[in-house]
Amino acid sequence: MTISKELLDELLKGCERPEDLLGDAGLMKELKIRLMERMLGAELTAHLGYEEGRDAPPGQSNRRNGTAAKRLKGQDGEVPISVPRDRDGSFEPELIRKGQTRIDGIDDKIIALYAHGLTVRDIRAHLEDVYGLKVSPDLISRVTDAVLDEVREWQSRALERMYPIVIFDALRVKIRDADSRMVKNKAVYVALGVSRDGVREVLGLWIADNEGAKFWLSVMNELKNRGVQDILIAVVDGLKGFPEAITAAFPDTTVQTCIVHLVRHSLNFCAWKDRKAVAADLKRIYQAATADQATGELDAFEEKWAGKYPSIAPAWRRAWEEVIPFFAFDPAIRKIIYTTNAIESLNRVIRKSIKTRGSFPTEEAATKLIYCKRPV
Repeated sequence: MTISKELLDELLKGCERPEDLLGDAGLMKELKIRLMERMLGAELTAHLGYEEGRDAPPGQSNRRNGTAAKRLKGQDGEVPISVPRDRDGSFEPELIRKGQTRIDGIDDKIIALYAHGLTVRDIRAHLEDVYGLKVSPDLISRVTDAVLDEVREWQSRALERMYPIVIFDALRVKIRDADSRMVKNKAVYVALGVSRDGVREVLGLWIADNEGAKFWLSVMNELKNRGVQDILIAVVDGLKGFPEAITAAFPDTTVQTCIVHLVRHSLNFCAWKDRKAVAADLKRIYQAATADQATGELDAFEEKWAGKYPSIAPAWRRAWEEVIPFFAFDPAIRKIIYTTNAIESLNRVIRKSIKTRGSFPTEEAATKLIYCKRPV
């Protein structure tokens, strides 16, 4: 739609200062109000079948019945609107529905602020400072609670039959326990799938008191129930019993331990001055061309460092069956599966958002935020 220059000139008569156009009593806000009221009037005309100021069709008892005052919250603060009514109350406007109190995507703004880690108190202050809106904590909670319906639908959606790679990990989040009312470190389980097209997709989020193989088995069974029939390669963080939980549900899956996790675990045994040298020698193991060469590099590492750090080489040998699978693949595939960094980048985004919160009042509150931060 093109607005003529003449109409713009007419509208801008008397606008001499910025606030005359953009201020609380400026032209833009008044124009928005008048246009909405005009559109509501047009909707009522279509509903009743006759124009304002004319007679109703013969035999029709329903007629115009004045207006009702309504205040809507939006980017311009509170906007007063006169909504036309009909006698029998059958008019249901589309522009501003009955019971609607917000416009301009204010719900989306609340959810976006929540996703950035702001508390209810922070969101209230932000909306008042930026938009001049005073909203109640209950309203913010109702808006963000609507996300839970999306979460339930998303968490139960059907998945692909086969994923070439699925990366599993867990992060710790402080959540107030519903029974004891004490704040606990709970585990948020995350599964990140890589499709045949190379697209990364969070398959699901689960919260439990502890990260354990038994719980992971229930996660595997849920994935099966949602349609996953096969996983070619599962990348894990070295949790004891985890490989058995995966192969119990997916017997043909190759389980690959995250090399980065194993290296970090190894460096925990080292004095600070030796870490760089130890890391360089460990790199020779996992960057070997073949599994046999990697075994030779591990033998050489043990011979060099066993006297000073006797726990490192045995830790690698205990995990060796889950270390060597990625040597069967070319370098491009190895780069994807030798680490859970893809999922840890998601974890970093989540941790950044929850850093200032301290703890969550409920598991639902944590779920809402983590769901909002997932990659889409």
